[in-house]
Amino acid sequence: MGDKFQLVLGTHNQKKKRELALLLCDLPIQVLTLEDLANALTVEETGTTFAENAALKASVQANHLNAWVLGEDSGLSVAALDGAPGIYSSRFAGEDGNDLANNAKLVRDLQSVPLEKRNASYTCHMTLADPTGKTWIDVEAICRGRIVFEPRGDAGFGYDPHFELPEYHLTFAELGDTVKSVLSHRARAMRQFLCQLQKLPLLSQAR
Repeated sequence: MGDKFQLVLGTHNQKKKRELALLLCDLPIQVLTLEDLANALTVEETGTTFAENAALKASVQANHLNAWVLGEDSGLSVAALDGAPGIYSSRFAGEDGNDLANNAKLVRDLQSVPLEKRNASYTCHMTLADPTGKTWIDVEAICRGRIVFEPRGDAGFGYDPHFELPEYHLTFAELGDTVKSVLSHRARAMRQFLCQLQKLPLLSQAR
């Protein structure tokens, strides 16, 4: 790609930004965030799906900033809660981004549900838009697990202390960044994204 390609991560979430930047760190890409750009918008997440919200974050921001923007929307879906919190994962308890409150509500809502019925999945949808707002890449990945009764581990963020991968008997918060960067929904979506990104020769001309 010649000189580094400039990519804006369309998020204000510092923990999500750190995770995405880690997944991109070995590539010839200059990663910026909305905090690096004084005129960035706060895009309203008015979509009804992860895909719709990711597209909004990418296309609206890209058109406004005249930049290539990676929009990402992700969340937790619990079968016993009819798919909740879903797209409302970050504001499940009514406080945007408050992990402690969100996890406390999750525990309360599942208090009478046995472990074998606590199946859950993390979903991550990524959309890449060019400076005109046109979408070039659209990918989605899922990581399946279950919700444990007590939080375990101190890494990660969001619902990670309660989200266990049964085959490892560890929560995302116990796995740590290195392992999570291979197994997580965000890592799986990023692998799909990068595979498609490398097929776009026009990116070298889009700086």
